[in-house]
Amino acid sequence: MQDLGYYNGEYGPIDQMKVPMLDRALYFGDGVYEVTYTRNHRLFALDEHIDRFYNSAGLLQIKLPHTKEQMKKLLEEMVRKVDDDRLFVYWQASRGAGAREHTFPEQGEACILMMIRPGRLKDLGEKVGLITLPDTRFLHCNIKTINLIPSVMAAQRAKEAGCFEAVLHRDGRVTECAHSNVSILRDGVFVTAPTDHLILPGIARAHLIRACKGLGIPVDETPFTVDELMRADEVIVSSSSVLCLGADRIDGKPVGGRAAQLLAALQKTVLDEFERETR
Repeated sequence: MQDLGYYNGEYGPIDQMKVPMLDRALYFGDGVYEVTYTRNHRLFALDEHIDRFYNSAGLLQIKLPHTKEQMKKLLEEMVRKVDDDRLFVYWQASRGAGAREHTFPEQGEACILMMIRPGRLKDLGEKVGLITLPDTRFLHCNIKTINLIPSVMAAQRAKEAGCFEAVLHRDGRVTECAHSNVSILRDGVFVTAPTDHLILPGIARAHLIRACKGLGIPVDETPFTVDELMRADEVIVSSSSVLCLGADRIDGKPVGGRAAQLLAALQKTVLDEFERETR
């Protein structure tokens, strides 16, 4: 099988799967999600993604129908059913299905959707362009909710500008990108925004912090500004699909390029970890 979909116990090719119109994901975006990648049919950082999935669901008071171990087993079984060994793996939980009312269903249980298709990590050697945009999202960015319209619009703006990502900021403070975390290298220090309610606690970001500690690179989890971003020795975008990607331009102006060896060491460390875990 080339790809595989799942919805509440039913399996099939993605383009043949159906989702009920009463699923609250459709009319409220009332749900949470996770994404990871595989190599050799092994899911990368699965425990961390599952923990964040359950944390997001808990913050929205969504009752999940499976234990963490059951969810992991289901994902692992799904991955083995697909022919390609390098896969994009997406799963989400909505609050359930019911009449369109803003308040929660009385005895609702989450609807689980999964989607698996061929997908590979981005080449870490590639340099990318970024743009900056005001962060107009809501104030629960730490929850990986499927309410993504502001991020969708920001990502489209970046695409139209010929760039990979949009860096968001609030009153000059850099938060994160449309679908990635953003960090900088400055004077040999890895600087990344704190995991407060304004950013998602990225799995790749956490792995980068761990890589820094292994390499003896100091880590500073404090807010930084757009001006500091533009003057940084390196600008780093991180997510489950890119791990650690360097930027060479923001808003059409050249950035980074002054700590290439440090960036390369970080990229090698996180890529080696991915390959060890998915061996």
